[in-house]
Amino acid sequence: QVQLVESGGGLVQAGGSLRLSCAASGSIFSINAMGWYRQAPGKQRELVAAINSGGSTNYADSVKGRFTISRDNAKNTVYLQMNSLKPEDTAVYYCAAGARYSDLRRYWGQGTQVTVSS
Repeated sequence: QVQLVESGGGLVQAGGSLRLSCAASGSIFSINAMGWYRQAPGKQRELVAAINSGGSTNYADSVKGRFTISRDNAKNTVYLQMNSLKPEDTAVYYCAAGARYSDLRRYWGQGTQVTVSS
């Protein structure tokens, strides 16, 4: 089993920045891909960004150029730097992990709220 613990959410004004962190523990040898999903009220959960152990990244079109995903393999931690935040970025952000991109939804964190005020 893998445990994921997120931190870094909060309230920020439009145009501001936040950095989310997700620390993995447990059977981390089974993890290659890590990423972030988000779910706004009344909407489906959507992939925001993902990264594999080699550093290859993947972003949703809506966040390209504003969000950056990175990982520290030594700390088993993945980060999401969010800049130029918009009210439509408001959602619960979930850390996810799996053996590969196609398996990314295997493990979930508890979620952290990000609220962007206009």
